[in-house]
This record gives sequence, structure tokens and C-alpha cells, in this order.
Amino acid sequence: MDPKRFSSGSQQLLRLRIKRTKREWRPLEDRSCTDLPWFLLFTVFCVGMGSICGFTIVTGGAARLVFGYDSYGNTCGQRNEQIEGVRLSGLDHRDRKFVFFLDPCNIDIVQRKIKSMALCVSLCPPEELKTYQDLKRFAMVNGSELCSYELAGHKYPGLPERFSKCPKLPVPPSKPLPVFNRCTPVDISCYAKFAEAVVTFVGDNSVLHRLIAGVAASKEIIIGLCVLALVLSMLLMVIIRYISAVLVWILTSLVVLGSLAGTSVLWWLYIDHRLYGNDTTVKITKEVKDEVEVRRDSGQALLVYAIAATVFTIILLLLMLFMRKRVALTIALFHVAGKVFLHLPLLTLQPFVTFLALLLFWIYWILVLLFLGTSGNPVQNEETGLTEFRLTGPLQYLTWYHAVGLVWISEFILACQQMTVAGAVVTYYFTRDKTRLPVTPILSSVLRLVRYHLGTVAKGSFIITLVKIPRLVLMYIHNQLKGKENACARCLLKTCICCLWCLEKCLNYLNQNAYAATAINSTSFCTSARDAFVILVENALRVATINAVGDFVLFLGKVLIVTSTAFAGVLLLNYQRDYAEWLLPLIIVCLFAFLVAHCFLSIFEIVVDVLFLCFAIDTKYNDGTPGKEFFMDKALMEFVESSRRLERAVERGRSRVKEAVSEGAEMKPMVSDGGGGGGGGGTAKEAGLGAEWEELQEFQVYYLLVGVLVDWVLSELTDSGFVLCLSQDVLLFFCVYLPTSTLFLFGSLLHMPSPALSTSPGPTPSTSLAAKQPP
Repeated sequence: MDPKRFSSGSQQLLRLRIKRTKREWRPLEDRSCTDLPWFLLFTVFCVGMGSICGFTIVTGGAARLVFGYDSYGNTCGQRNEQIEGVRLSGLDHRDRKFVFFLDPCNIDIVQRKIKSMALCVSLCPPEELKTYQDLKRFAMVNGSELCSYELAGHKYPGLPERFSKCPKLPVPPSKPLPVFNRCTPVDISCYAKFAEAVVTFVGDNSVLHRLIAGVAASKEIIIGLCVLALVLSMLLMVIIRYISAVLVWILTSLVVLGSLAGTSVLWWLYIDHRLYGNDTTVKITKEVKDEVEVRRDSGQALLVYAIAATVFTIILLLLMLFMRKRVALTIALFHVAGKVFLHLPLLTLQPFVTFLALLLFWIYWILVLLFLGTSGNPVQNEETGLTEFRLTGPLQYLTWYHAVGLVWISEFILACQQMTVAGAVVTYYFTRDKTRLPVTPILSSVLRLVRYHLGTVAKGSFIITLVKIPRLVLMYIHNQLKGKENACARCLLKTCICCLWCLEKCLNYLNQNAYAATAINSTSFCTSARDAFVILVENALRVATINAVGDFVLFLGKVLIVTSTAFAGVLLLNYQRDYAEWLLPLIIVCLFAFLVAHCFLSIFEIVVDVLFLCFAIDTKYNDGTPGKEFFMDKALMEFVESSRRLERAVERGRSRVKEAVSEGAEMKPMVSDGGGGGGGGGTAKEAGLGAEWEELQEFQVYYLLVGVLVDWVLSELTDSGFVLCLSQDVLLFFCVYLPTSTLFLFGSLLHMPSPALSTSPGPTPSTSLAAKQPP
């Protein structure tokens, strides 16, 4: 076989593989079902969740929870079957519909349940019964016997068993609960101990009563303030597009000035403390030696605080100087996100729909969990001798299955919201003529989700579940071992919990972008996650800027809504003279305001992230030429044009330098088997990366200047200047310089052309398109 033919054939095969793996983005063109096996798996899991509910209903657990059961295993209000080994079981209680506790105030605070014997009675005592004669009279008149079943009502006063099998005297008046037929005392003062165990921050019952009275008296104001927080959140989502530019720069300036001021104050305090200490050390005597030691420790603490604040300020200044050009993209994205809400007003209803779905599912989950608590086999409690129902054997794993269902289905509902929002935003972005948008893009996105992408959502939510469940288990173990474990175990547990939390946040962000990629290209979850990850890494600095500046602005928006609502609450509650009654209403209002603001601004954050992914794809595969027009909005187009002008200016300066150098150098022809196409493609690619390397060089200059300045200041202000300077340099190198340079190198490797493409006889569409890519 000819070696040349073999090598050319292998090159052609390599080019075919690259073309197959280098898939083009085709927004909104083809639709197909994605991750169908995961949809089937999730369906089977949901059927299992429903089977648990059916099991509790069939085995009587639901009936025992709703109608109640006595301490002998009999369900109130129906005929019962005999339970083997349990006396007084199998009774007919069709005329006894209420559960009565002999001692309702005997509460197990740890297990949160009543330890008293329970009986089925036909009527709850509406008035207080003080003696056994009153018990007898109540049984004779109303036919409701409040002592154990084997005791006759007319013999209550003379029976020796009355002290253990009759209710504790005096019997408080009670009334049945509306749905759960339990006789509950009218006066709940006997539950004070339980309330104190739950509300541990209230030491005085009178304070608790006053707080509750304040809430009851201010319920109309609380409702009005909650509505105000809702309105403010919706308004902020619309008007943030008009104030985004001013808001971002004001907040950035305030953060920088605040960090500089804080650092300056700490250094001033340290210098003042040092000078004051030097003045007083000459005058002190041996009796005040301890005071000198305390003063010296204070000086060292101030020095540590000042150095830490200096390092933080340096990092902040470097980030601001380095990313100042990318803040314009964040402002443009905020502006376009405001337009999205104007064109898609139903997006504002997404938090309501998601909250309603979660609320309904949580109610169902809690009911089934309570059903499981009264299901299973009858077991006699060795401590109290009462009959209880417990899941034994393999049935005890039903509770764990149910707990996994809580996490997975909750994450599935949240992922459905992300996919719905992403689908609507993608439709808006990639529709050139906004007048030709669907009538309801949100409903169209929901229909596409239900028809094609439920499997993708199920897979993404399952991955989050795999990370969240171990974290919750470790948090439970940490709480159970609090005060018992040693310092090493406590540190290890907290480290694992923190790492899992960080991994969960990263996966949540990647999942959100994967859903957006699925909404664009209708690809499976893994393919979409890989494509989205590549796009994000290629634009890593823009992503960092958007997340840092954008999240900070949205956080301040939440603070603005909470403080505005709290201020309005203070004004409305001002008529109440007792200021202690303000506490609980204001806490309720502020918590609700933060929850509402978080829900609405989280939707805004999702919109901004999806818009950025669409923008990155648009600038990668389009260059504005005929046939490759941009899809982006006018605000983003202005950002691209300004970036191109800056790039052209950089290229002109670089070309002048090359011309000056080439005048004194001998030029040799470049020999290439592939002709000029491959070299042109590589030059275009290098031109596309020129701006990025210019920014890296600019960052290195800033880094060196700031490092030299800080070293000089530390050497002048402190005695141990060399040690402090060395520590500061090492810290800055590992925390700032090394991660940033690594990020640049990693991004440049992703931009590098393939060897097979660089040796091709002509420029391929992908390389020529990348050469036109704006920065």
C-alpha cells in the first residue's frame, strides 16, 4: 500500500470526524424527543410515589390518620377486625367518632407526640369535669364513656382502676378538630412547655402573647405590605432596564470607595495605636504590665485586619480594572432583559405557577408522610404498653423512597421553570421580526417542554438530587453529633458539606445553561451541557463579570425591596405605642418581601443568563455579513460595534509595530504544502485572540504596579516588612495571578485551530467564521 495514499486517507478520515463532532448551532430548526429513557425512569419513579400513597390507603394508614385510632389499634368511626395478641381490639366503633386522650398535656417534646392513652368516644366533654361523679354523670347523660372500655360508666367512682384507666382530673373542656377528629382542649395553656421548646428565643410567655396579639391586630397591614412587596418586585423587573447603567457604575464606585476607605481607616487605627503605645511605654510601671500586653495584642489584631483588608482591596481593584470593559455587556444584557419582560409579560407569572406547583406537591408529600406514620404492623410499645403502627422489614424503606421523591420532584419542578423560561427567551432572541412572535411564547415553551424535553429535565434534576441528598445526610449527622464529636471530625464534616454545596451550585448553573442549549438545538442533556460548557469557557471573563456585577446588582435590588417594605411597615405601624409588638409583624413582612424579591429576581437572573448564552452563540456563528446577520437586539449590537472598533484600533497599532520591525529585518518566504489557506486561517485566528492577550498583558502590568506599591507601603509602615511583603506577594500570586493566567491559557487552547484544519488546502467555514468573531 502506498504510504502517501494511506496518509492522505487518514487525513480525510480525520477531517470527516472533525466535521461530525463540530456540530453547528441551528436555533429553533429541528425538534425531537430528548433523553427518553430518563423520562421513562422518572415516570416509573412517580408511579412508585403514587403506589406508596395507595399502599397507605389500602392498609388503613390514611383512615387511621384522618379518623384517629385508640391505644388498642381500633380505628374510630368504623368496625374493626381483631388484632392477634392485642386485647380490646376488633371493637365496633361506628358510634364513637372522636379520639379522646386521658392526659392531653402529657407530651413527649423530643418525639413531638402525646404519650397518653387514647380512646374512641362519641362526644368530647364541652365543660370541665372535676370529679369522678362528673365523669359518671357525663357517661350516663351523653352515652360517652371517658374511661377504658372494660370499665362500666356507672361504677366509675368506686373502681380501683379509675386512677390509671380514667382521665386525669380535672378534665378540661375540649372540642373536636374540624378535619382530624381529635378532642383538643379549649384552653391550650397546658401546651406552654411544648411551645417553649419550639420557640426557644422567647423566655417569657407574656412576650409571646404580646407578639401574637400584635400580629392579630396588624393582619390587614401585613397583607397590604406583602402586596406592596409583590408590586415593587414586579416594577423593579421592568424599570431595571432604564437604571441599569447608572446603577451598575454607582454600585461599582461605592464598593471600590468603601473598600479603600475601610482599608485606610484600619491602617490609620494601626498607626495611631502604635504611636500611642510608643508614647506610653516609657511612662508605664511594672504594675500595668498586663495592660501593655493587651494593648500589644490589640495592635497585632489591627495589623492582621489591615493586611487582610489591603489584600481584599487589591484583588477588588485588579478585578475592576481588568473587567471594566466587560461591564458594558452586563448593562446591555440588563437592558435587553427588561425588553423581554415587556414582550413576554407572562414571565412575571412564572414564580406564582412554580410556587403553586411546589406547594401542592409539598402538601401531598406531607400527607403521605403522615399516612406512612400510621401505616404498617401493630406493635406494642414496651414503655407505655400502648399499641402503635410501625413499618417493619422491607416496608421501612418506603420512607427513604418517599424522602428521595421530595428532593427529586422538587428539583424537577424548578428545572421545568428554568426550561420554560429558557425556551421563551430563546424564541424571543432568535426571532428577527419581533412582531412575528407566537401569541403566547410562554405557553409554546411549556408545550415544547411537555412534548420533547421532560426527559432532559428529569436527568438534570436527578444529577442535582445525587449531590443534594449526601449533603443533607451530612448536615443531619452534624446536627445529631453537635457537642459530641471532636474538632477534627467537625472540621471534616463542615468541609464535606461546604464542598458539596459548592458542587451543587456549579451544577445548578451548568444545568440552567444546558436547558437553554436544549431549547436552542433540541439536543440531549449531556450534549447540551458539553456545548454550553464550551461556550461559557470561551467567554469565561464575560461570564465572571456578568455573574459578579449582575448578581450584586440583583442582590441590592432584593435589599431595596426589603428595606422599602420595612420602611413602609414602620410608618404604618407607628400608631402602636408598644414597640415590642412591631417585631413579629415586621419580621413576617421582611421575610415575605425577601422571598418574593428572590423569586422574581431569580427569573430575571435566568433571563440574563440565557440571553448571554444566545449572544455568545450569535457572535460565534454570525458576523453581520449578508447571509450571516446577527439575531441580537440593538443594545447588544452597539456593544459588538464598539468592541469591533476597539479591536480594529488594536490591530492597526500592532500592524504599525510589525511594519517598523520588518524594515530592519530580512523577510524569508514561508514554505507550506497546503498553500496560503492554512496560514491565512491561522493568522485570522491569532487576530481574533489578539485582544484577549492584550488584556492579559494589561492585567500583568496592573498586577506588578499594585504589588510594588503595596510592598513599599508595608516596608515603610512595619518593622517586619520583608516577611509581610513576601506573604502578601505569595498570597496575591496564588489567589489572583495564577488563576487568571490559567484561565487565559485554557481559553486560548479552546480557540486554537485544529492541526487538520490548519493544513487544509483552504479555509474551512468554521475557521473563517472564527476569524470574524468579535471579542
